[in-house]
Amino acid sequence: MKFQDWKAHLALFFVNTLYGASHVLAKGVMPNFLTPSVFILFRVLGATLLFWLVKLLLPTQKIEKKDYLLLAVCGLFGVAINQLFFFYGLNLSSAINSGIIMTTNPILVIILAYFLIKEKITISKIAGILIGAAGAILLTLAGSSGKGDSLLGDLFLFTNALSYAIYLVIAKPLMKKYNPLTVITYVFTFGLGFVLLFPPTLTEVFQTDFQKISLEIWAKIAYVVVGVTFLTYLLTMYGLKYLSPSVSSAYIYFQPVLVIFFAFFLSYIGFAEDYTDTITWQKGVYMFLIFVGVWLTTRKQKA
Repeated sequence: MKFQDWKAHLALFFVNTLYGASHVLAKGVMPNFLTPSVFILFRVLGATLLFWLVKLLLPTQKIEKKDYLLLAVCGLFGVAINQLFFFYGLNLSSAINSGIIMTTNPILVIILAYFLIKEKITISKIAGILIGAAGAILLTLAGSSGKGDSLLGDLFLFTNALSYAIYLVIAKPLMKKYNPLTVITYVFTFGLGFVLLFPPTLTEVFQTDFQKISLEIWAKIAYVVVGVTFLTYLLTMYGLKYLSPSVSSAYIYFQPVLVIFFAFFLSYIGFAEDYTDTITWQKGVYMFLIFVGVWLTTRKQKA
C-alpha cells in the first residue's frame, strides 16, 4: 500500500474518532446549557465561516445558475434537517444509540441510489439491507429500557441518517462537477439559511443564558464546531482523493465501537456524564446484526 494511501486511511479513521467522541460530548452540552436549535446554529455558523475563509484563499470556481437549486436542496437535507433531527434525537436518546443508528446510513444510501439513480442492487445487498434493518428496528424497539433511552429520540436519529443518505445521493453529480470544498461551502451556506428559518432558533438564542456556560462547555462547543464539522469534512476530502467512496463510507462502522469507548473513557476522567448503563448485551447483538448487514451490503461481488 502506498504511503499516501496509509495517510488517507488514518485520516478517515481520525474522522470517525472525532465523530465517536462527539456523540458523548455533545450530549453533555444539551439541554442544560444550549438547546438543540442553538447548538445547531453555533455548529453550522462556525463551520460556514471557516469554509468560506479557506475557500477565499483558493482559486474561485464559478457555479452554474441551474445548480444553485440542487445546492439548496443539499443544504436542506445535508445540513438543516440532518442536524436538527440529530441534535433533537441526541437530546432525547442515549449517545450509544446515536452511534449505532448512524451505521444504517450506508444501507439507506444503497436503497435511495437504486430508486433515484438506478444503481444495481445485488442479492448480497438485499440480504444486508434486511439484516441491517432488522438490527436497527430491534434497537429502536428497545429504546425505552435504559437511562437516556427514548423511542422518539431513536426515530429522530434514524430520520437524521435518512436525511444524510438523501444528501449523499443527490450531491454526487455536484461532487463530480465541482471541487468538493466549493460544494460543501455552498451547501453549508444554504443550510445556515434554513437553520435560521427554523422558528425556535433565534427565539432560543435570545433566551440562552451565556453567562452560566463554563470554559469546559465552551471547549466542547468549539470541539463540535471545529473538530466534528470543519475538520472532519476536510479530512474526508483528503481520504476521497486517494481512496474510493465505498472504502470511505465503510469507516462509519467504527463509530458504535468508538462511541462505547468514549462513553467509558470520558465518564472515567469526569469530562462527560455516565451513559454506560445504556450498554446492554441485547444492544450488542443488535449492533452485530447491523455490522453484518452493512458488510453484506458493501462487499464486492465476485465476477
